[in-house]
Amino acid sequence: MAFPADYKYTKEHEWVKIDGDSATVGITDHAQESLGDIVFVELPKVGAEVAAHKSFGTVESVKAVSDIYAPVSGTVTAVNDELTSAPERINADAHGSWMIKIKLKDKGEANSLMSAADYEAYVAEEK
Repeated sequence: MAFPADYKYTKEHEWVKIDGDSATVGITDHAQESLGDIVFVELPKVGAEVAAHKSFGTVESVKAVSDIYAPVSGTVTAVNDELTSAPERINADAHGSWMIKIKLKDKGEANSLMSAADYEAYVAEEK
C-alpha cells in the first residue's frame, strides 16, 4: 500500500497535507479498507473549530461507525460536500478524497505526526 510522501499521518488513520497555513484532511486508504463500504459521512460546518486529536465527524460503513479525528487544530475553511451524496468516493480513492480544509492555529503541530514511512511501519505492526 503506498501512502503519499507529502502527507503526514495519525495513529487514528487520518492524513493531512499542509500547504502554508492551510491543512487538507482525510482518512487513509488503510482506514477505508478496514471499514469496508462507506455509506455515510458526517462532517463539521465551515467556521467550526477543530482541535488536534479530537473528533470532528464520523464515517459510517456497513461494518461500523468510526470517529474521525483532527490531526491539527484550527478553523474549518471548506468541507467536501460531495462526500455527503457520494461517500463511496472514499473507498475508491481515500488519499484523493479530502474531507475538510483547516486554517491552522499552530503550524508546528504537524511536526508530531508520522511521515509516510513511519505510518507504513505503524500499519504493518497493526496487522
